[in-house]
Amino acid sequence: MQPRELKICLAPPLYKKSAPSYHPGPKLNTEILGVSIDSVFSHLAWVQTDRKSGGLGDLKYPLISDVTKSISKSYDVLIPQQGIALRGLFIIDKEGVIQHSTINNLAIGRSVDETMRTLQALQYVQENPDEVCPAGWKPGEKSMKPDPKKSKEYFAAI
Repeated sequence: MQPRELKICLAPPLYKKSAPSYHPGPKLNTEILGVSIDSVFSHLAWVQTDRKSGGLGDLKYPLISDVTKSISKSYDVLIPQQGIALRGLFIIDKEGVIQHSTINNLAIGRSVDETMRTLQALQYVQENPDEVCPAGWKPGEKSMKPDPKKSKEYFAAI
């Protein structure tokens, strides 16, 4: 079982969370922070155990211990009656505003690919504030104007 962690993506534009061995940080101007309710001693054991043995191995981002559960409570992932935190992922912009969040049950993992796509879409609309990214948008694909008349150009092209 992986540490019960909350991942937070922070960057000049955003902070991001993803798989233990993956860190897109510099190329996407993003910083990843992992937050877990486990102790620093538990974290040490996880990173000293390689991935093939069920550990985290060479973790590419900081893992913060939230033994007081204050961070987990602040991000509404804490289940106080059970003393556990759900799997949360938050993309936070440079102003400290949560732009995207997902909270999964402990039995459900998160998708690095979808997190990357969402992060890239968010960065795109921050750089192009007069455009929006349609569902499933990926870098290089057409965006659209958030206007009933102007959006017809996008719909006519798909």
